[in-house]
Parts: sequence; C-alpha cells; structure tokens
Amino acid sequence: MPRKLMEKRLAIASHNQGKIKEIKAILEGLDLQILTAAELGLPEPIEDGHTYLENALIKARACALASGLPSLADDSGIEVMALNGGPGLDTAPYTKEIGGRERVFSLWASLPEIKANPDARFVCVQVLAWPDGHYEHFLGTVSGKLSFPPRGDDGHGYDPVFIPDGFSKTVAELKLVEKNHCSHRFLALQKVIEACL
Repeated sequence: MPRKLMEKRLAIASHNQGKIKEIKAILEGLDLQILTAAELGLPEPIEDGHTYLENALIKARACALASGLPSLADDSGIEVMALNGGPGLDTAPYTKEIGGRERVFSLWASLPEIKANPDARFVCVQVLAWPDGHYEHFLGTVSGKLSFPPRGDDGHGYDPVFIPDGFSKTVAELKLVEKNHCSHRFLALQKVIEACL
C-alpha cells in the first residue's frame, strides 16, 4: 500500500521553471505549501541513472535529504519510433548537443524516416521521496505523432511538435484543461495524488 503524505509541505526537486509551473498548476487546490529546489538554494544533482526512474529518484532523494522535506521529482522524455525510441532518457542532453530545441525541430522535419513514421510518445516517471529513504513512483505515457512546423506558444520542451492521439492540435496549442487530459506529467501526477496525497 502506498505511503500517504502526512506533511503539509512538499518540495519540487526541479530548477526547470516550465516544469515547476506545470506541476504547481496540477497540485493547485491541495492543502500543501509547495517549495522548489531552486527556492531552497539546492544544487542540481548529476542525473547519471540508466532509466527515467533512476534519474527521478536521484533528484527526489537529493532534495529530500537536503531539505528534510518529502520531495517530488520527475524524469521525462520523448521517444520517437523512427529513431528507435530515441532520444528518450537523453532528451535534454540530445537537445543541447544538437544546438537547442529549434535546431532539433528543423533536423527532425528533414529526416525521411520521421516523415515516413511520425509516431512518438512522451514518458514521465514521478517519484515522491521522503527523507527517511522511502519512495513511491508512478508512470504516465501519452502517444501521438510529430508534426512540423512547430505550432503553439503555450508549452515547453517538445510540446509544439507533438499532437497527442485523439487531438488535431499540438500540445503547445491546447488550453491547460485540454492539455491535462493528454499530458504525461499530468497522468503520472494524478497517480501520485490518488495514491499518496
């Protein structure tokens, strides 16, 4: 049985402002004081895990130990079927290596293998960790297709080129209420809320 969060304070183990904004919006309305690793002045740990779970756990545990608070962290990525599931776990380093998100969009739009098979999915693993070492983890995935050129301004990461199954707009074009129904982060966080909060 998942452990329930009894504390009224929760740390988000992230320095990514787009991700923090999204998580705070999802947790809004809960009786929680939410702090972030950035607000607490905590350094970003090195993410050297080999899975989404390992990387999320590294962040959540580091924040929980340093802050003394239960801490929420996620690791996520986009998996492109024409790239054999890549960049996946390496989404952020891949983006930096190519030269930024816009360069990645331009590269992908030119690849014949992606034109032939634009199927992709977003994956997110959420970890809620306590200072005593206990943790719970939850998975959220959303399948869809890549679409170029990028469209929409309301989103971050790869949202402007991803159309979730059942939708005609990119995630970056969706209103927040719509986005929550097709967000890998929202789906994983809903599991955290239902099980632990």
